[in-house]
Amino acid sequence: MSNDVEVYERLVDRLKTARPSQTIDGVETITKPIPDSDVPGDLDPRVLATMRVFVPSDGPEIFDLASARASMGWPNRDVTKTVITTETVTIPSGDGDIPARMYRPDTTETLPAILFFHGGGFFGGTLDTVENPCKRLAEKANALVVSVDYRLAPEHPFPAGLDDCFAAVEWVYLQAEKLNVDRHQIAVAGDSAGGNLATACCLMDRAQGTNWITFQALVYPVVNLGSIPTEDYEWTLDRYEIKHHHDLIRGVVMALGDSENLLNQIYLQGKAELTDPLVSPLFAEDVTGLPPALIITAEYDYLRLEGEAYARKLARDGVKTRLIQYRGVDHAFMDKLGDYPQAEDCLAEIANGLKEMTR
Repeated sequence: MSNDVEVYERLVDRLKTARPSQTIDGVETITKPIPDSDVPGDLDPRVLATMRVFVPSDGPEIFDLASARASMGWPNRDVTKTVITTETVTIPSGDGDIPARMYRPDTTETLPAILFFHGGGFFGGTLDTVENPCKRLAEKANALVVSVDYRLAPEHPFPAGLDDCFAAVEWVYLQAEKLNVDRHQIAVAGDSAGGNLATACCLMDRAQGTNWITFQALVYPVVNLGSIPTEDYEWTLDRYEIKHHHDLIRGVVMALGDSENLLNQIYLQGKAELTDPLVSPLFAEDVTGLPPALIITAEYDYLRLEGEAYARKLARDGVKTRLIQYRGVDHAFMDKLGDYPQAEDCLAEIANGLKEMTR
């Protein structure tokens, strides 16, 4: 990976202007190319370099919770160019206080608010992992970003983490004047499991008629926890264009396949069915009335196909939906802020979506 800041910024600029848009299956779809390569069916050069260093093991592995948690995240960079203040807060709830961090641009104006829920398979991830992405998002969106340290499984199975996230949404709404945010511009965002929690909060918001959330940004979200086939979704490797580095790319894609049903065991622990819409939003019977949605996927991510299916579902039910796919990258690319230009562009697209799709 290049550490040349000028090269990195040039690639970020290329992605900013590379926004070919078309309507596919009723969804506004933007496909972002690899910024410095026009070779189809291959990994981004930075991803390839990373994969060659961190080659997954071929043999079966015994799941170890502590090791899995420790392996999450990436030493990303702070790429902000303006002052973003950080404040640690505690959000009260009926289930106990919820730690959070707030990131605020240096302004006295009333801002939109974005609640961000980190990824980590519902059992891992930390506020530290997403600190730099949240700071950049606050800068690009000119918004207060509240990063929520929700409870994790297996110590706190479903719906504990989701309840924390929704309690945080309610807190921002009720404290809007004190926080100097516009209570009519509250968004939710999250990556991977955090994307699941974000859209599940939207379902809860609609169900209780509060309508606090005005926009949702889901970055390679989990929306079908068991990869269960539906009328519009069935996972198959054939849907991935692989023309180079075949074995490596297949390994990258399959890395998130949950053949052992681990997430069900760790996260649900028998407290809900895999098809519960708050567990697997793809199984919601009706998503009419949910807030505008931006769904971001990675070309070589096991979760890509379910993210695309969820985009189609939202669009069919009249939800304003935009789908952006980044070519050549894999799951968790957002964590590589400062190394992968797609990470920075992804945050800019969330900021754009907040401004454009809520008009």
